[in-house]
Amino acid sequence: MTIHSTHPFLEPEGDRDPVRRLRGRLGGTVSLWTSGSPGGERAGLTVSSWMVAGGEPGRVLALLDPDADLTDLLLATGRGVVQLLTWDDRDLADVFAGTAPAPGGPWRLAPWEDTAHGPRLARATTWASLEVESDVDVGWSRLVTCRAEEVVVGDDADALVHRRGRYVPPGV
Repeated sequence: MTIHSTHPFLEPEGDRDPVRRLRGRLGGTVSLWTSGSPGGERAGLTVSSWMVAGGEPGRVLALLDPDADLTDLLLATGRGVVQLLTWDDRDLADVFAGTAPAPGGPWRLAPWEDTAHGPRLARATTWASLEVESDVDVGWSRLVTCRAEEVVVGDDADALVHRRGRYVPPGV
């Protein structure tokens, strides 16, 4: 057996989708999108392909996985919450991305506050409650545009950033 530092199933650099490689070089702050109701169905998804558009009201746009439970629930309820994750939330980000196990389920890994728009990570200092305005298929994703109903902006000194397939430590 050989032990190496590269991903054993990663396609060689030249064989990978160039659009995906371009997107990976953009980098982005990692957010967690959630939707659902207290005592009812809940869903969450780690998202780094998203942006905020100014205006009155402001809009939050995201490219979501069309097969994700979060996408189905967000579009069914028309409401959700986006919260920014911190460096300390790396494990939570991986669990909601579906790349790490969560014995007992992902909702047991952190404290949550139930809101009218869905569960909100209790320790999140920056978040927004959202109402879906539109959605459309774009490439292999679902572009969802939401109105930002309530926005809270806190300290983000250690925001979790994702670039080129990995998390970037704060200050780098």
